Amino acid sequence: MNQRIDYSNASPDGYKAFGGVYLTVLKGSLPKALIDLVYLRVSQINGCAFCIDMHSRDLLKSGLDVDKLVLIPVWHDAGNVFTTREKRALAWAETVTNVSTTGVPDADYEAAAGEFNGAELADLTYAIGLMNAFNRFGVAFRSTPVAAGKA
Repeated sequence: MNQRIDYSNASPDGYKAFGGVYLTVLKGSLPKALIDLVYLRVSQINGCAFCIDMHSRDLLKSGLDVDKLVLIPVWHDAGNVFTTREKRALAWAETVTNVSTTGVPDADYEAAAGEFNGAELADLTYAIGLMNAFNRFGVAFRSTPVAAGKA
């Protein structure tokens, strides 16, 4: 896989605008660890190798246990490995990321809104939307994961 363009250099103003959303999410109402978990799950759904690599590394550096990391794609079946809050965030990430097929049903919204207040749910949805956008850049322009450089 060869990188096509470095979109951050090709259009720095656009990249900076997305970076502003990233900083807003970081300053928001949710813990970084939860946001990073959601970033990884969204990236897994979208198949963005660069982002999967980056967010896996971020989570491991922050102290996430590898046993939990490897179960993220199957969190539904991981028993009590994930907290209720994490499960609701991951479920919301999946339904919003797959909006074209899910339509984000009322039941999904109600489950998320039952766990997150309005500001938290908005921040979570900004994070999901942002990662979906970055995944599209990563996949479209074949951003190279760090792990690929070690091979």
